[in-house]
Amino acid sequence: MTTANLNAASGVTALDLDLLRQSIQLSEQSRERGRHPFAAIVADASGRVIASAGNNSMPPQGDPTQHAELVAAALAAKALPPEALAACTLYTSAEPCCMCAGAVYWTGIGRVVYALSEHTLLGLTGAHPENPTFSLPCREVFARGQREVCVHGPLLEDEAATAHEGFWK
Repeated sequence: MTTANLNAASGVTALDLDLLRQSIQLSEQSRERGRHPFAAIVADASGRVIASAGNNSMPPQGDPTQHAELVAAALAAKALPPEALAACTLYTSAEPCCMCAGAVYWTGIGRVVYALSEHTLLGLTGAHPENPTFSLPCREVFARGQREVCVHGPLLEDEAATAHEGFWK
């Protein structure tokens, strides 16, 4: 089966991959600004970007709760009513942590497409004190909720890993 057919069969479209690549590019820009290399985009079903954010959780200027996914979800929730958010997708350069998965859930965003898995990310960051990852896949967080959040990922892990190469040393 070709990649295009596999993606179509899994519900991932060319538009999804384009927006996911945009989040990966934003993660590279976060790194260039001296921030952790993470980013997220919230887009509606037609691909119109509602909100985007790079990571701003690095001390001393940053706030450790300001992960890109949380910020993008919060901005989208301010811009759209709940029924519109249900049709939106959060695209992120790395799998949402449990805090960010909670933000997606509570804002009502209906779908997540992510690049790096939490497991792959841990392999890149190791025990770095600025990224103490949870070994808790976002699907497990969403499974405990009262509404469904559709999740696609990991996708494009090699592309997303590039922004992390050499960063966590």
